Amino acid sequence: MIKNDYLKIISFTGFGFASGLPYVLILITLTAWLRDIGLDLSLIGFISWISLAYTIKFLWAPFIDRFSIPFLNIFGSRRSWIVLMQIIIIISLLIMSNINPLTNLTFFAFVALIIALAGSIQDIAIDAYRIESAKLEDQGNLAAGYQFGYRIAILVGSSLALIIAANFSWSFAYQLMALIFIVNIVLSMLVSSESKNNDLQKLNHINSIIEPLKDFFSRFGIKMASILLLIVATYRLTDIVMGPMANPFYIDMGYTLEEIGYIVKVVALIATIFGVFLGGILIKRIGLYRSLIIGGVLVMFTNLFFSYAALSDKDLTLLALIVASDSIAAGIVGTVNITFLTSLVSQKYTGFQYALLTSLMAFLGKIFAGFSGLIVENFQSLYGFSIGWMSFYIFTSILALPAILMIYQNRSFFTLIK
Repeated sequence: MIKNDYLKIISFTGFGFASGLPYVLILITLTAWLRDIGLDLSLIGFISWISLAYTIKFLWAPFIDRFSIPFLNIFGSRRSWIVLMQIIIIISLLIMSNINPLTNLTFFAFVALIIALAGSIQDIAIDAYRIESAKLEDQGNLAAGYQFGYRIAILVGSSLALIIAANFSWSFAYQLMALIFIVNIVLSMLVSSESKNNDLQKLNHINSIIEPLKDFFSRFGIKMASILLLIVATYRLTDIVMGPMANPFYIDMGYTLEEIGYIVKVVALIATIFGVFLGGILIKRIGLYRSLIIGGVLVMFTNLFFSYAALSDKDLTLLALIVASDSIAAGIVGTVNITFLTSLVSQKYTGFQYALLTSLMAFLGKIFAGFSGLIVENFQSLYGFSIGWMSFYIFTSILALPAILMIYQNRSFFTLIK
């Protein structure tokens, strides 16, 4: 039994990696590629709207609940979707690696959109598979394993990709990422297994949307359900909105791709992994409510440190310390948020409800993120280059306040969640 539990954690580490790598390649590393070749911040921000594919994934979640992929369903319903989406992602990465974004940006963005769509479908299957694989009290372990794999994907997809791009080419870097995808998914499938979810309700497409929504509002009541959805929509605003501008900020501050890859991204990974498991410990020791408050406050204050970096001379040690503190906070919030969302999901509608919650979590942030480059450029036109960047990070820090206040005002509800 214990061995099986460890295998589950290991397998979801692999699936977390499979989930994180496409996201980081098209929404984080891609911004470094585009800024490195001279694209404007505003254009880079608008291209980040590709990630909206992840925020509306609840629309196709019912299909993942209702169907499996022929021939691939020998692996199980959820894993059949994961394998198919991996194949699409790998092929698309190889195509993208052979496109010059300066001369064919439209097609380049279209292929990135295909990867985002496939990644979003894969995420639905992985999340539903994870929720169905353990009881709520054990979800923290699976969430930590998933987050661990996800953060390793961030290191590989950002640090390694940046170093390869600096020494060889962006094209070769993305081809290598495609190869790593193949190795990871094969290993993940070998150590995992899937049991059928007999509680899953399979409905027609309309009812697959209506019934899970009715279930959600009936379980929590209209008022509390509405408050919960507002909290979900605003809890991660800070890190989502600042995301597309992270790599352009480092480049604008004078750091090379290799410095970002070797120092910044490695520090970020180590610190985030620490934060991921610290988040799991916090949930077990002090409960979900206090963990949510602590995570939100930490993200707000650590994000402010970047304002100081914007006014400082190039200093790798300083930047590494700032990135480390911010990444610890992000790791804590990642694990806490996954556990929070999982606690709101019914076993009857795992795919749709979790997809809806994660979509809602990201939607408002992604809309703002699309304007992030424009916001930076406007601040810079008003206050100058450095103070413009400083103002942007102050602005994104303030975005954490609404969710923190709502959680605090409804603390009696959150303290009841086990």
